[in-house]
Amino acid sequence: MKRIAAVISVLTVIAVFTGCSKDAGGLTLKKGVLMVGMEIGYPPMEYMADDGKTPIGFDVEFSKALAKKMKLDVEFVDTAWDGIFAGVNTKKYDCIISSVTINEARLAAHNFSKPYIQNTLAIVLPKNSKHVIKSPLDLAGLGVAYQEETTADDYMTDLADQGMKFTPYEYDKVMYCFDELRLGRVDVIITDLLVAYEYIARSEIFEIVWQGGDEEFGVCMRKGNDALTTAINKAIDELFEDGSMLRISKEIFSGMDLVSAVRR
Repeated sequence: MKRIAAVISVLTVIAVFTGCSKDAGGLTLKKGVLMVGMEIGYPPMEYMADDGKTPIGFDVEFSKALAKKMKLDVEFVDTAWDGIFAGVNTKKYDCIISSVTINEARLAAHNFSKPYIQNTLAIVLPKNSKHVIKSPLDLAGLGVAYQEETTADDYMTDLADQGMKFTPYEYDKVMYCFDELRLGRVDVIITDLLVAYEYIARSEIFEIVWQGGDEEFGVCMRKGNDALTTAINKAIDELFEDGSMLRISKEIFSGMDLVSAVRR
């Protein structure tokens, strides 16, 4: 019953220099550089600019600001989502900054920073859809698209475990979900609200019909990497204190403050 898009597990390294070269106490795998694992295909959080080479988005700008606070350059390692946690465990990069939800299972397996942005899940339909959805329970009997191994995947798996019957369509990138919904090959998408906003802003054919299930994103590191965790938490605090986080949020999300709630 599952339809899974092919996964290309290729690592692409993209270096971005912040103008800082002082080594931050030997905390990182590469001297003077914070190597960030990121699945660069998740707008508006992390995706490629029109040139197909330059990473942009909220997590990209956050990573640059974080590295600068730590007096490091930043290097992005573009990684397929299904291998991103294995990559940090095997020291292919120092941390993951890629819309990673903090949850109990991940906390048991990895170190996490303080949260840096809040998010919820959203259900998206085409505006001309014949389906009426007021809650996730209304997804019964439908073809539901979502990105595999994400919070949306976990959420739908829980509903299936509770007995809900639906047809899951799992994809390795969220953009494929929206492509399939546009083509009428799936009935509905469940994804992060931040992502849903981006696609609705780009196209007039989609609408959000439900949102809920608060979650928070954090920087993910290898289990036991406490020194780097402490340094990143310090830098995050400074980015909130000097207004950098609010500035990045307003720049990326058209004037909206989507970060301050995690500090309350």
